[in-house]
Amino acid sequence: MKRFLLSAMVLTTSFVSAQEVTETETETKEKKFSFEGSVDAYYQTNLTSSDKAIFGDDGDSFQSFGTSFADETGFALGMANIIAKYEGEKTGVVADLVFGPRGDAAIGGYNINQLYAYWNVTESTTLTLGRFNTYLGYEVISPTGNFNYSTSYLFSSGPFSHVGLKADFALSDDFSLMVAVMNPTDVNNNYIGGYALGAQLGYSGQFLNFYYDDKEVLGFEIDYTGGFDLSDSFFLGLNAAYADNDGEGFMGAAIYPQYAATDSFSIGLRGEYFDWLSDADTAVDDLDVMALTLTGSYTYESLTIKPELRLDSNAEEVYLDSDLESTKSFAAFTVAAIYQF
Repeated sequence: MKRFLLSAMVLTTSFVSAQEVTETETETKEKKFSFEGSVDAYYQTNLTSSDKAIFGDDGDSFQSFGTSFADETGFALGMANIIAKYEGEKTGVVADLVFGPRGDAAIGGYNINQLYAYWNVTESTTLTLGRFNTYLGYEVISPTGNFNYSTSYLFSSGPFSHVGLKADFALSDDFSLMVAVMNPTDVNNNYIGGYALGAQLGYSGQFLNFYYDDKEVLGFEIDYTGGFDLSDSFFLGLNAAYADNDGEGFMGAAIYPQYAATDSFSIGLRGEYFDWLSDADTAVDDLDVMALTLTGSYTYESLTIKPELRLDSNAEEVYLDSDLESTKSFAAFTVAAIYQF
């Protein structure tokens, strides 16, 4: 009888131990997966013209700034962003999906913002293969990564994403280097032939970026992105770029002063000068613009409300006023709601 009881105790102990091991393994596996994302929507009204300043008689084209996203009047949708990640010991994958007008304007099909695998070859070297967002510029596609809700001319004119292979090197605590071989910018399939080369040199949060493609999709671009904490509550972001594509291109600079008034409320200004460049004697070369964007940011739990006032002043009369007469200036007020989970 004692032998039977002892055997039963051993079996029970073994069962509990096996169960505990299984639960531990399951928890470990679950920790490798992460799921996050965001949704955003906004309301926008024109201040210097009618909300329905029509370019033509079809009633479908509305006046907006010459930049990407947030370009509809009234109540409008941004995008839904869903990001799934799996992280192994040295390798992992990221699937970043987008749905909605902002995503459609940025990705060019498939609802895929980013889709890549990576390998941490060493503690200081990482290889990434697939589609990833651009390393050029201060702003990004997702509104959760930008202080201002509307985007700059510099961001709108450069690449959004790349498909290719990149290698990131942590050279020291302060220095970093990235080199990449990619398809020409913003294409998922290399149906035009040719390739692009990219590089980024970083030092203490300041980045010098290079891009070149041999099919004159974007041509050549050099870009500086960085910023400085001037105090515990005041940050100054900086961006400047020059691009040339066989005589056509752009140049510009933007500053991003941002002040954190409280833990939940900040206010920031984007001041930008942007100039289209052309060797040809055309009106395009005269389309330089000064743009000022004042944005407030109030966060409650996972919800961020951003009221924004924007004024663009162009060298040419490219906008319409309330009487549908040509004018050089255009202003709008926007309130955006962004929820991040």
